[in-house]
Amino acid sequence: MKKILMTIAVAILIISGISNPAAEAKTKTKTMHVSATAYNEMGRTATGYNYKKHPNAKSIAVDPRYIPLGSKVKIPGYGTAIARDTGGAIKGKIIDVHFKSRHQALKWGRKHLKIKVYRN
Repeated sequence: MKKILMTIAVAILIISGISNPAAEAKTKTKTMHVSATAYNEMGRTATGYNYKKHPNAKSIAVDPRYIPLGSKVKIPGYGTAIARDTGGAIKGKIIDVHFKSRHQALKWGRKHLKIKVYRN
């Protein structure tokens, strides 16, 4: 009985077209070289996210033509952040990394990095 149930379960999975998660991850991920600056803001972002309520949130400002808002982005030396904001000076392959304090933002400075973008 167990063999029959197992065979049916496998057949259902094959028929339903379950895709390979590793292949999906490859198609939804891209790397790019960017210029990364830092900022310290405690208001609301372009997507409405409130930094006053979440001061330690890992977030970045992006040009949505290059990195879609809401995307997860892995940034060396910072961690994984969410693209939640835009800015007047953020054009092209530039990101602005959010920090809780002005001191942290100044310490980050400007860096040229290779980042990994996980698309929605």
